[in-house]
Amino acid sequence: MNGLIALLGSGEYLPVMDEVDSYLLANCGANGRKPRVVCLPTAAGDEGSKSVARWSNMGVEHFTRLGADAQALPVIDKQSADDPNYASAIESADVIYFSGGNPNYLYQTLKDSLVWESAQRAWARGAVYAGCSAGAMILGKEMPDVKAAGIRSTAAFDILPIASLLPHFNALPLFGKPLVATLRRRLRDGEIMLGVDEDTAIVGRRDGEWTVMGKSKAHVFTRNESKTYIAGEKFRI
Repeated sequence: MNGLIALLGSGEYLPVMDEVDSYLLANCGANGRKPRVVCLPTAAGDEGSKSVARWSNMGVEHFTRLGADAQALPVIDKQSADDPNYASAIESADVIYFSGGNPNYLYQTLKDSLVWESAQRAWARGAVYAGCSAGAMILGKEMPDVKAAGIRSTAAFDILPIASLLPHFNALPLFGKPLVATLRRRLRDGEIMLGVDEDTAIVGRRDGEWTVMGKSKAHVFTRNESKTYIAGEKFRI
């Protein structure tokens, strides 16, 4: 991945993310023309047409307001994820944005698909990847099963050098602390886990520096240590 990556704990398409998304549009390689943004409600594909339409409309309205040429593509199942027309639109996009939903459904839908292959080719030439919640989780090595308190995990794309990412971190329920403790015990030497608070993003490049943006904080965990970074602070993973 050569383009910027934005990983959100929550807040996609809301005014709280205006600063983040304006930064992405300014750094997506559009070079003076209107940036092309593709919004993908794929993670909500198992929630029904109303949810898909809601996320699609929110994304288009949000990025249009910010001055982009925005469209939403109904990539919601394995069949649509292999649609060559959708894949072509994604490959030519400047910003590829996955909103939240079910991370396992998102991963299984995209795995080995034309759409995912096109997204990776777009990133390789410098397009931005933005993922909120589920869209952020799929880039790690694995996705913890929160309902099982982290004892089980499912595979993710293993694109970023992190074991896992927990979105909505500052809103985890009461079992959140035991969940984090369980996941940390499973980390191997040199592995890290990330937590990203709600209405917060971390923006950076795969092998570079990351900046916290938005309202709250990001958290970096190893097996024995943890560090918290506030908006404006930078760190490496």
